[in-house]
Amino acid sequence: MAKPAKSAKSARTAKPARSAPSVRPPARPKFELPELRPFEAGGVLRSEGDYDALEFADLDLTGAEARSATFLDCALRRCVLTEADLRRARLLDSLLDAPHGVGTALQDAQLRDLEITEPRLGGVQLSGATLTRVVVRGGKIDYLNLRQAKLVDVTFEGCVLVEPDLGGASLERVSFENCELRGLDLTAAEFRDVDLRGAAGLEITRGFDRLSGAVITPSQLLDLAPRLAAELGLRVEG
Repeated sequence: MAKPAKSAKSARTAKPARSAPSVRPPARPKFELPELRPFEAGGVLRSEGDYDALEFADLDLTGAEARSATFLDCALRRCVLTEADLRRARLLDSLLDAPHGVGTALQDAQLRDLEITEPRLGGVQLSGATLTRVVVRGGKIDYLNLRQAKLVDVTFEGCVLVEPDLGGASLERVSFENCELRGLDLTAAEFRDVDLRGAAGLEITRGFDRLSGAVITPSQLLDLAPRLAAELGLRVEG
């Protein structure tokens, strides 16, 4: 027996199936700074120190020793972080506004619900660090070391990254919006829901085989095609 045809009413009320998004966007940081107390200019950062609801403004923190310190609900504004030792530090629910310097040590640090705006940094060491709900907005970072780091819900917006090293890193829900990526090293990296479509410039030097789990545009694919062909040993002849 033939099945009865659907009524005109049911056809009109039927909802079209929604296609799943091609890549899940990163979650944004969730924090609101309380009223902050100024950190005294003559104060000294200490290893394993606890810093809560403080504002660090226009301070030269060159060579500061703050291993395993915790910064909660803090704002660091226009501070010099040259060779500051922040290994295993915890930066939580905080703002880094216009940090600058070279050689900042943040190995094995924990960055969670953090905004970094207009950085001017070089040689930042974030190997083995964990970044969760972090936004990096504007500025330029040279030689960013993220080897073996774990990035979850991280957004890079309008910034320039020169020779970032993601060797062995794990990235999940990470996006690059209007960014320049120069000399990107993806050796042994793992991607899941990584959105590279917003990268204004995308230059990969190593690790083309690790792009599985990332999304790029057709034009980016054309730009990468010669290097991809070379990596695959593919001969292209007219």
